[in-house]
Amino acid sequence: MKLYPLKFTPIFSYRIWGGEKLKTELNKKYTQDSIGESWEISDIDGSETVVFEGDHKGRTLKKLIKDYKHHFLGKHVYNTFGESFPLLIKFIDAKTPLSIQVHPSNELARERHNSFGKNEMWYVMQAEENANLIVGFNQELEKNLPSTFRKWKFNGSTKYRKSCRR
Repeated sequence: MKLYPLKFTPIFSYRIWGGEKLKTELNKKYTQDSIGESWEISDIDGSETVVFEGDHKGRTLKKLIKDYKHHFLGKHVYNTFGESFPLLIKFIDAKTPLSIQVHPSNELARERHNSFGKNEMWYVMQAEENANLIVGFNQELEKNLPSTFRKWKFNGSTKYRKSCRR
């Protein structure tokens, strides 16, 4: 495999909470309104990013992994995840608050969606004055989650983190 920095064509996704900062802050090129996500590197079936230039132009991440296996991913990653890329790398522009999200474990995601669970890592690149991140809960969750949600008053049950400032 001829190695060079791979650039992928991003996949833009409309979100009801999307804004214009992917254009104004990151110079992304799209014509739709309310784009909330730019998937930079994805191996998710039906939403696979494609190499933008060079000898591998037009190839998906999945095709590169299938063709080059551990030479592309490294032995540890290939032995752990096989021909599935374990990360989704994306930019998010949330002009309005996102809903509370619950992500499945690896076992549940595999059973229901034939995919990995969702651990997240966020790096805040820009934030408006008084922006917040809501992270986790400040009380124990019951195993019977739906009844727990019906009982909660969400004001006061979440942990707030002030966003990063430059």
